[in-house]
Amino acid sequence: DKAAATEEEPTETLPSQKREERLRKFRELHFKRNEARKLNHQEVVEEDKRLKLPANWEAKKSRLEWELAKDEKKKECAARGEDYNMVKLLEITADEAERWERKKKKKNPDTGFAGYAEAQFRQYQRLTKQIRPDLQGYEKQREESGEDFYPTSNSLSYGTHVPTKDGIDRMVEDVEKQIEKRAKYSRRRAYNDDADIDYINERNAKFNKKAERFYGKYTAEIKQNLERGTAV
Repeated sequence: DKAAATEEEPTETLPSQKREERLRKFRELHFKRNEARKLNHQEVVEEDKRLKLPANWEAKKSRLEWELAKDEKKKECAARGEDYNMVKLLEITADEAERWERKKKKKNPDTGFAGYAEAQFRQYQRLTKQIRPDLQGYEKQREESGEDFYPTSNSLSYGTHVPTKDGIDRMVEDVEKQIEKRAKYSRRRAYNDDADIDYINERNAKFNKKAERFYGKYTAEIKQNLERGTAV
């Protein structure tokens, strides 16, 4: 009888072991499914945030980080009494110097006044290069605004931002500099009574002078034929 009892014990424990093994695997699968669901939800939220960002956000962010690192390097050099430009040149490798030289050759030189749209674009680029963003204030504003920081068509926060006093002062200073610089180029020229009158007002006269400066040598013959009345 004892021998029969010992032979029956393994047969009884085998199904229970299989059941425990299946339950353990089921719990592991259930845990993995929950983890995958959480990760998937987090990825969807992050992707939604990335889609709400501007298209050139990554490029702007990398440039801002580069400018901050550059400012920190300048401060370190100033604290040590070193020239930043000399330190920068010492750190440049031959490959970087060659790449910058190629990039510099590709850039188009300033062709002067070619049109009011081009002049306005050059002024915009010149002004934006002088901007030094406040990343600390940016991060603080993003934390305070939450989801409204990236407004959508359903957002109601448009027009509620109040600029800081320092920001207003910087804008006023910049506008005054532009007015002062513009005044140097808008001084009145001496009037020549013997010159031909080919304009209807002062603005048109300035435009004609610019056109003559750039295109006069190409249109000289046509202008002479029109004046003689021999133009075909």
